[in-house]
Amino acid sequence: MGKTKVAAVADLHVKEDGSVSYSELFSEISRVADVLAIAGDLTDLGKPAEAELLAADLKSCTVPVVAVLGNHDHQCNAVEEISAILMKAGVHLLNGQAVEIAGVGFAGTKGFVGGFGRYMLGSFGEAAIKTMVSETVDEAMRLENALRKTSAPHSVVVLHYAPIAETVAGEPEAIYPFLGSSRFAETIDRFRVSAVVHGHAHRGTYRGKTPGGAPVYNVAAHVEKPTGRPYAILEF
Repeated sequence: MGKTKVAAVADLHVKEDGSVSYSELFSEISRVADVLAIAGDLTDLGKPAEAELLAADLKSCTVPVVAVLGNHDHQCNAVEEISAILMKAGVHLLNGQAVEIAGVGFAGTKGFVGGFGRYMLGSFGEAAIKTMVSETVDEAMRLENALRKTSAPHSVVVLHYAPIAETVAGEPEAIYPFLGSSRFAETIDRFRVSAVVHGHAHRGTYRGKTPGGAPVYNVAAHVEKPTGRPYAILEF
């Protein structure tokens, strides 16, 4: 059996004014990949009208699509509506779930903030801080549950927020705590993971790895990739 090619991209930020269409990009991806993974911020402000435009563009994509939502997709408190639109368009939208396609298991969730390594935020002090840390822990648990559901020969984790600091390098260090959390790397390293893709850090670095050695790719559309295109190609 030949290798499965996964195209991965993030941070499309589809706008309500329709100023940018991804129809041609999705057609191109369909010619070079077997699956498309979109790692969050599918819309710019989380508006249903933006999701409708993306769904229309996705008609040009003839390969399966898996995705997670990002922080921008939550902005207008219409997550249920935009999720319904995208799932109706055939997107496998992951929020603590897993799906297997062409021998590759995709496990995904949005992720959240919290910082990295010894600078990771702890659950101490005000209730607001404890609530923030609890949200990150809950997201890590969703990822763990998703990873437990996949037994495919290869597994790809799809996040929006970063699990390591290495792939957010290039962003101002002051905002690192808002770009992801090491809690996700800790979860990932308890499993056999072939690759991790994320976005969110538009000025970040393309490649890194978890402490356990799992390769991590920042696939934000703005990040330079070996393909020279907005998307990366990973083979399994």
